[in-house]
Amino acid sequence: MLKYLWTVTQDLFVVVTLVTWIHAVLGRLYGKAGRRFNAAGIIVGVVASAALAAVKGTTNKIISSHWNHYIFAAISVLSLLFVVFCLIFGRREDSEKGVCGTLLSLFGAGLSAAHIFYALPGVMLYPFNFNTMGEGYLSAYYMTRLAGWLLALLLLLVYSRTLYICALHIKPLGTLSALLCGGVLVNLFYSGGRFFAPWVTRAKWLKWPVRYSKESHALIGNWLSITVNHSMVFIWLIFILAAASLVICFVQNTKVTEPWDNPAQHRKLRARNRSRRRTACVAFAGLIVFVLCLTAVKGYDTRVIELSAPETYTVEGDKILVPMDEVNDFHLHRFEYKTENGVDVRWIVVRKPNSAAYGVGLDACDVCGNAGYYERNGLVVCRRCDVVMNTSTIGFKGGCNPIPLSYEVADGNLVFALSDILAGEKEFK
Repeated sequence: MLKYLWTVTQDLFVVVTLVTWIHAVLGRLYGKAGRRFNAAGIIVGVVASAALAAVKGTTNKIISSHWNHYIFAAISVLSLLFVVFCLIFGRREDSEKGVCGTLLSLFGAGLSAAHIFYALPGVMLYPFNFNTMGEGYLSAYYMTRLAGWLLALLLLLVYSRTLYICALHIKPLGTLSALLCGGVLVNLFYSGGRFFAPWVTRAKWLKWPVRYSKESHALIGNWLSITVNHSMVFIWLIFILAAASLVICFVQNTKVTEPWDNPAQHRKLRARNRSRRRTACVAFAGLIVFVLCLTAVKGYDTRVIELSAPETYTVEGDKILVPMDEVNDFHLHRFEYKTENGVDVRWIVVRKPNSAAYGVGLDACDVCGNAGYYERNGLVVCRRCDVVMNTSTIGFKGGCNPIPLSYEVADGNLVFALSDILAGEKEFK
């Protein structure tokens, strides 16, 4: 659940913020006509995202890198055009549209569509890639992940709505336009770097190596390196701009500045301001939740869990002996054997509940590789995907279960053939 809560937030926060502001600015500039333009762009972006997600989900072709390159190009060009037109024509509310207004609306709608088309297909595919441990879409594994995915979308929807309401009441319109242009330029720096990175690494005639550095490429190298390795910086910059817009809305509605003719009208204006302040507080609370998702929740979910130290055993010829008395406590026990090639082959043993049998397997699986397993509150958990193992199925092939390892019981020992241990060497290279 936690993984998809912060992942969806990270994927969509910038897109939701910028598209919401574009919708507000075009609406304040050109009324229903401006909102219709942007709504059309949003619909095109969502439909195109669904189509691309369907293609990705039903084919084995690797197309994401190519599409992303074209999308970064579109975002970069549209961002430049939108900023120029917005700074010139984005300051007077209820303006006459004209040719320039139509172009500004087209650029804004195109930018909204491009942003959505970049971010949304991957988010749409998440529910189809949840690890269900083979138990289907109605299993607890699936539902908890779906809950995190849906909760993130719900929070983003509430945030978008409240941010939009606040954006409608920021005065003057030039202030909102400046915030929007700042956000678009921040994202332009990111998308431009991501667009040029493949070209730079492939331009062999320029003698540019695949790995660029500050020493060899100065400013351009810094630009590309920052956009590739520090994408979170741009999310935090957009967060700061969003927070600034909410503070401005709150401050501007602390006092009644319009003229009023009687106490009843004054009370009505005060109630209106109070409602706007509350909306700003709700949106700001959403920002705080997003910060927690991208810091505390993400940090907790991606923390590195140290595997327990391997336990001792006895080697007799081509056999490895593990005393049963030492693994009968229903806890996870880990063992390790170093091969002649210097590879540490790990395997785990756990006594199955209400049974005399043991769950035995390599400390690796076909899904998550050799990340390993650990014990949490008496449960065996995959260190990479956080899936809780059904202890009764450990020793059987499938899902995220440990790769089965054969053993025998003799003279109070679990007996492993050294050849079986060596056969698992390939899983730990």
